[in-house]
Amino acid sequence: MRDDWVIVFESDLLQPAADRALVLHSLAIPHEILRDGGGATLAVPAEFGERAKYEIWQYEQENRRSREPPGQVRFEYRDGLPGVLVYVVVVCLGAWLAGESALGKDWLANGRVDGELIRQGEWWRLFTALTLHSGPRHLIGNIGFGVASGFLAGRLAGSGVAWFAIVAAAAAANAFNTLLLDSGHRSIGASTAVFAALGLVAGFVWRSRLMTQDRWAYRIGPIVGGIALLAFTGTGDESTDVGAHLLGFLCGFGAGLLLTRLPDGAFSSRVQLVCGVIALALPVIAWLAAFAAGG
Repeated sequence: MRDDWVIVFESDLLQPAADRALVLHSLAIPHEILRDGGGATLAVPAEFGERAKYEIWQYEQENRRSREPPGQVRFEYRDGLPGVLVYVVVVCLGAWLAGESALGKDWLANGRVDGELIRQGEWWRLFTALTLHSGPRHLIGNIGFGVASGFLAGRLAGSGVAWFAIVAAAAAANAFNTLLLDSGHRSIGASTAVFAALGLVAGFVWRSRLMTQDRWAYRIGPIVGGIALLAFTGTGDESTDVGAHLLGFLCGFGAGLLLTRLPDGAFSSRVQLVCGVIALALPVIAWLAAFAAGG
């Protein structure tokens, strides 16, 4: 290389240097490709150095944008496994404690959703009911669907943030369901949280990845898919609390929308840990409040 020339690009491969040489050629900037083994160096006269670097940078930015799918927000998929493992432990432990009448308590009577008692101020039932089940079939069904939807939610938002949002959305859904139904309404089960997780996934995917697609079918695809799953799995026999399932999905959908508005720092490992601890603490605190109230 001549003394009055400067290097503006280096690569271990020849092709990237050749691509950028074409850019410089189209702009009539003198240049030369120097081979070094399998790699290559692109050099220009010193007086063209700054302009050449700028034009190469412009080319790289345009090339990067052209490779990105339109209408998508880039985000890093996260670990959804810890959240679902804790979920399985919590619902199984809740079922076992209730079945054994642990501590000499009637867990079902103290923890189920009871419209009249919630209206009287027993807020803890909004959370405790999520850990109770009517039998093995009820429990296994909620474990299966909960693991699937919870894992997807954790992959999008991270286990801690996702399950904090799921628990909060499920409690909100129980509250709305209580206000909309007769005061004698009673229910139990983690299915409200399961459908909150499903709604969170639908809301997050729709808002962050498909909202700006040109075709309307792609824009509403996640919503239609979520509603289809809700109709297929959430409207069973007469014992199924359809209202809780629907409101769980809607509250989760709203939570998914909100999560897409958070900055990247809100999904850091530290925030994930804090949110995960809070999500686990909420039902524990709720049960302590239930028993402290004289249950």
